[in-house]
Amino acid sequence: MTAGKLLAAAIAGATIALIAAGMLWPNASAVALAGGENLLRPSSTPEAAVANLAQEIGHHDWQKAYAGLSNKAEFTEAEFQQDLTGNRLSLRTYASLDHFDIRPLHSSDHDAEVQLQLYWSTVVGVFPESRDLHLVRNGNRWQVQWPIVKEKRVPPQVIPVNYLRWDVIYRGPGDDWGAQDVESPHIRIVDMHPIERADGVVILGELLNEDIVPAHVTVNATLLAKNGSVVATEGSFDKIAHLLLPKQVTPFRITFPNVPLSEVGSVRMDPLASLVTASADPVIAIQDQQFNPAPGAALTGQLVNQSGQAVNVAHVLGTFYDQSGKLVWVADQYIDRALQPQTPVSFRIAVPEDLARKVSSERAFTASYSAENTQ
Repeated sequence: MTAGKLLAAAIAGATIALIAAGMLWPNASAVALAGGENLLRPSSTPEAAVANLAQEIGHHDWQKAYAGLSNKAEFTEAEFQQDLTGNRLSLRTYASLDHFDIRPLHSSDHDAEVQLQLYWSTVVGVFPESRDLHLVRNGNRWQVQWPIVKEKRVPPQVIPVNYLRWDVIYRGPGDDWGAQDVESPHIRIVDMHPIERADGVVILGELLNEDIVPAHVTVNATLLAKNGSVVATEGSFDKIAHLLLPKQVTPFRITFPNVPLSEVGSVRMDPLASLVTASADPVIAIQDQQFNPAPGAALTGQLVNQSGQAVNVAHVLGTFYDQSGKLVWVADQYIDRALQPQTPVSFRIAVPEDLARKVSSERAFTASYSAENTQ
């Protein structure tokens, strides 16, 4: 199976899961966004005006949402839409507004401050986005001043590239090669151990591509009871970098919900690899990497796309170790907007506070998907 087919299958599966979750656990704003209930009301209070705007955004009624803003003369409708959906193909392009929260901050007879929290559903989960809105009273209605954030425009320039590339030629139907074909890459699990968390058993580990060719990898794990029977089987899915260049190492995390560690006698690991066409471009540099201890423990930094092409989806994985070098946690973050060339974008990977106290060192690793590389 090619990398493109694997990506398509993963996206399809994740989309089905998100749809099912939305049907099982709707909330008031989600029901309104789905059209099950019309909650639009006169904008006679700041909260009502913000709620109406959020619903219009959720329904992608950009014209109506833009028309109701008090500062629309500062930007165009297209810029308003791009501020929310991005101006390049990214996770935001096909995201839907799952729900929203409103928190009043300040109010007087003439103006108000309200915080709007938007929760965008994508194929890899929900992204929160916070906007602090200023509102002004216009007669008997309130209007929102939208805090537009325009993406930085990259100036015309020439960026020289010099990177490795691996192409794969398979045996065709007319080739007289007998049964010979290109061998799959050699990969190896260099670390693996289970831990117990509140939501179940978690398998942490690292996988090495020890070959001289690139590999598309995944890892499955099976928990076995003490009598040898199968307890459960799960895969790494998105808590791993699936494309590994030669000698690269990716962390992985596999979660078994609602399974206590006391029921596990052993773990059977099944790493899988296939040969794929790949290149070392685009290069995404990590700058200002810093681990911030508890409370609010997180690994922060900036990603810089050093290539000349946009990176549509960037994935940052954080690997955390204790003083002895033992792996204590693996966490990740997807960047919901496309990475423009030479433009820094911040990331923040949260770490559970009980584990953060054990962290002595950390490593960040990036994976990426670019639409140009699939054509």
